Amino acid sequence: MEQVAQRDQIAWREEVARSVDFHGFVLARSQALLRYATQLTGSHELAEDIVQEALIKAHAKWGRISGLDHPDLYVKRIVTNEFMNRRRKKMLRTVELTSTHTEVGERDRPPSHEEVSASREALLVELARLPPRQRAVVVLHFYEGLSNAEIGQILNCRPATVRGYLSRALVALRIELDDWDADAAPDPRSGGRS
Repeated sequence: MEQVAQRDQIAWREEVARSVDFHGFVLARSQALLRYATQLTGSHELAEDIVQEALIKAHAKWGRISGLDHPDLYVKRIVTNEFMNRRRKKMLRTVELTSTHTEVGERDRPPSHEEVSASREALLVELARLPPRQRAVVVLHFYEGLSNAEIGQILNCRPATVRGYLSRALVALRIELDDWDADAAPDPRSGGRS
């Protein structure tokens, strides 16, 4: 009887140690995970749901995850998989909002808040049109600053495959953004007037 009580107490201590460790991880990394998920989804609310689901899954496996060299990459992989699964299942219907693009004013002055917001919005709209894996690679590479090998670990593919996804995504973004730039640029024949 005493051995059972000791075993239960040891198991309880280990659970407390894991949860404290997990709690520390969540405190340290949840905002970064939320920013990453927001870039993937284009929606803060959906990103919160995805991060919450990913953290629930990570907590269930925290004993194993905490022993890894880079537990943050593993949890980021869970977030990415949650994003991919939601896109595959089409659980949520999304309606793409169109943004109006303002003409860019003088090039000598720094861009205004509205111009920066419009550019960011345009980029998010274009990112949303990419297939999920290409979008994940673009966000992981440019926003998170990860190497092709690290991205390959998260997406469970080779670095060469990551380079292929990135290349195709950049080509697609260039085409779309070039079309947008051509639409937003003033007509040179009008001398910069609309």
